[in-house]
Amino acid sequence: MDDPIRIDRNENRRGARQRAVHGCGAAACWFLVFAGWAAGAETPQATSPASRPRARDLGIHIGILPTGPNNGITDVAGVLVGHQTLRVGDDVRTGVTAIRPHGGNLFQDKVPAAIVVGNGFGKLVGSTQVAELGVLETPIVLTNTLSVFVAADAVIEYTISQPGNEDVRSVNPLVGETNDGFLNNIRARRIRSADVLAAIHNASADPVEEGAVGAGTGTRCLGFKGGIGTASRRLPQRVGGYTLGVLVQSNFGGILTVDGAPVGRELGGYYLEDLVSDSQGAGGSCMIVVATDAPLDARQLKRLGQRALLGLAAVGSPMSHGSGDYVISFSAHPGVRQRATEDLLEQPRIAFRDEALSPLFQACREATEEAIVNSLLRARTERGFQGREVRAVPIEQLLNICRDHGVVSRPDAKRD
Repeated sequence: MDDPIRIDRNENRRGARQRAVHGCGAAACWFLVFAGWAAGAETPQATSPASRPRARDLGIHIGILPTGPNNGITDVAGVLVGHQTLRVGDDVRTGVTAIRPHGGNLFQDKVPAAIVVGNGFGKLVGSTQVAELGVLETPIVLTNTLSVFVAADAVIEYTISQPGNEDVRSVNPLVGETNDGFLNNIRARRIRSADVLAAIHNASADPVEEGAVGAGTGTRCLGFKGGIGTASRRLPQRVGGYTLGVLVQSNFGGILTVDGAPVGRELGGYYLEDLVSDSQGAGGSCMIVVATDAPLDARQLKRLGQRALLGLAAVGSPMSHGSGDYVISFSAHPGVRQRATEDLLEQPRIAFRDEALSPLFQACREATEEAIVNSLLRARTERGFQGREVRAVPIEQLLNICRDHGVVSRPDAKRD
């Protein structure tokens, strides 16, 4: 049996180097990306992630708010992300992505959190306790459908083994999934506890690697190759200056729309017939993780998470019958954590006014839409189980459609 190719911390390290390319002068960046496309159509595994642009590299600036420094969820102070990618032989295309709200002991230093269910055809282990108590006490782990339970067991192992948790007798792991069974031999259940623990331990604040990596290795989205995507927004100082970041695991059906441009309709790159005939094709799910440094409580975080579904709709998802669409939102602000060492009778919290939420709602809607678009743009064509192939979205054609519909800014006219 082939040994898995496991990609973990190096994914984030490569991401950091790639962001250096993203930060180059506009003319140089455009030269680099067009040079890659000029070679012709992409073949499976032939194009490296570095040659696939993000939305803003193409002059597509979704919304009106500025991004954080890396335009990703790790722009929210304290948030860490790690991947573990498994490509085994010709048939295993899967992995794990872990999100840690802070680098400490989450069980002893819980964060406010909320769950929003757009369409509940999925497995989100631990969701009922988060909904009931309004706190998150473990890292968030994303993987494939049949690996949810081994992942949950690994999260328990991680938690009870942490110093300070020697007397812990109950742990609520939060593990979500999408079904990557088209490209991945999902019944082989190749994810192991060690893979989950590696993703958690390797999590860092580096720019997040996107596309066919981690839990997005085998996913497909809106008729094309999907994967992991991320984006962030910063509020103006006059409304708090807070940062909000989103990470998605995209694996759902619909008709691709990019900043209002009908890309899927004009490419014919969607499977509308699958909405009736193929629940595995049209379903698949989307996991959305929303993080902010605004000091929100669980009720406010649920309101915030609901706005992520607007971003999901904006890219063309109808949240079909077979799609499990979930939002996990949390606050990374240290002042709203629930600490195990505090007096159980009194735990004072910062109060955030509901009237101040609207700018965060806008940030959440924008960042979710852009994160999904980034997951598509950064993903490569992938071939996997039984020789099946899912093509990456064609960059040049997408860009031409976006130009025709007036949603592409000149490289020197960025809105952020």
